[in-house]
Parts: sequence; structure tokens; C-alpha cells
Amino acid sequence: MSDNELGLFLRLRREAVTPGEAGLPVGARRRTPGLRRAELATLAGVSVEYVTRLEQGRDRRPSAEVLAALAGALRLTTAERVHLHRLAKGAGGGFSCTGGAQPNRAVRPTVQALLDRLEPAPAVLLNRLSEVLACTDGYRRVAGPIGLLDGAWPSLARFVFTDPRARTAYPDWDGVADEQVAALKQGPGRADLHVGAAMDELTVACGAEFAGRLDRLPGLPRASGVLRLVHPEVGELRLAYETLDLPADDDQRLLVHLPADEATSAALDRLTGRRPGALRAV
Repeated sequence: MSDNELGLFLRLRREAVTPGEAGLPVGARRRTPGLRRAELATLAGVSVEYVTRLEQGRDRRPSAEVLAALAGALRLTTAERVHLHRLAKGAGGGFSCTGGAQPNRAVRPTVQALLDRLEPAPAVLLNRLSEVLACTDGYRRVAGPIGLLDGAWPSLARFVFTDPRARTAYPDWDGVADEQVAALKQGPGRADLHVGAAMDELTVACGAEFAGRLDRLPGLPRASGVLRLVHPEVGELRLAYETLDLPADDDQRLLVHLPADEATSAALDRLTGRRPGALRAV
């Protein structure tokens, strides 16, 4: 895997912005997806040579002014701007926000109480390795039968990439796999020794299915969306999810699911054994 995460992110975002979105004329023929390097350089007020050096990893110390100009030219969202800032600050190595600490597996009592109050919604607490630390009974009813919770420290990322049952459970497996890689790369990514070890483990176990994604995906998973999951007892579920990040000291995230349609709402009611409407579709 390339260690040039800053350059990779800039290139991927450049290729995702169309000339029309950037206010540029749209030519009849374009071999390059999105913006050309020269176009990004013009929009950001820097030289094309400098954009090339950044993307190739030959310069990893852009100033705050240059970062702001690039972020504006690339039309980055707030979350993407934060991610870009973290990549630039960590590009030189020698500093990690986690300080080399072990992934946090401790669940604070108030966080556990919050989970308890989310019942019967399928909700799960994950750390930066995507390990399952705690969950609601509703999540156990959804994830247990597909095999996701097997083992002492079940990992969502490990299940998706190494358990053959995952491809049956997730009809959109490729998209789910992309999200798991993006989640591992978010924040310190490989700069964190423990995340790097997990990446190495999955690279050896899965080969190109995992390693290829490391080289082409930015570390910015979607915070919300709809997940399709095939449950062995009630069939396909469509689950709308929201990701809630806990404070930095916790280094954990809460993933909450709600039924995305009435059929899923009824299916979850059957799993729960509760009256219809216990979980309303969103």
C-alpha cells in the first residue's frame, strides 16, 4: 500500500469534480475524469508542478493557505476538509493523535446505558479496528444469525473480508467492503500501528480484494446511508444507518440502524416478537 494518503486523497477528489461543477467550460473530449491537474492548479492559485508534487508524494507539507485553496477548488465538504487537514498534519510521520495507545475496548457506563435505551433498534459500538464492543439485543437478532458476532472480539471488517457468509449476507458486498476499508483508513490510518497491523493481516488473508481498495479509496466512509442485509429468518432487510462519533478520548463510534421501509419494519417486529410498529420505517 502507498503511504502517500494525502496525494491519493487529492487525486481522487480532483477526479471526482467535473469541470461544470468547478465553473469551467466543458469540452467535447476529455480523457481525464474530473479536473485536470492544470485546471485544479488554476482554481487554487498554485502551479501545476506543485499539484503534481503533492499528488506524487514529493511534497507533503502544504501550507494552511494552500490547503484552504485546494479545499475550495475541490469543493470539499466540512468532513472532507477535516480529513484533508489530518492527512496533511500526519504526512510527515512522527506524530499520531492516538499516541500509540491500544484500541479502546472499554465501554463507558453511560455509553452502555445509551445503547440500552436504543433497544429494540439494531445498534452497535465499534472502535477504530471495527471491533464490536457492545450492541443492543436488536443488533444481536440481526447480526448473530449471519455469523457477524462469532468469536471473542468480532470485527465487522474481518467478517466482511474473511467470512464467506458475508457475501450472502450483503447483496451489495462490494460497496460494504469499500466502506469498511474507508473506515480503517479514516483518521490516523496506517500511521496507527494497530490499524496498520490489521491492514497487513487482511492484505495477507484477502489479497487484492482488500489491498486494491487501500490504493484507490479515500479514508472517508459515509456517515449515513441504507444497508441491504439478507437475514436467514426474515429475508432481505433495508436498514437506514447513522454513525455517531463519540469524543476523541473514547475513539469509538456508534452505528444505529432503523428500518428504511415498511417491509423491514415488519420483519424487525417479527424478530423482536413485539407488537407491529415497535420500529417505524424512516
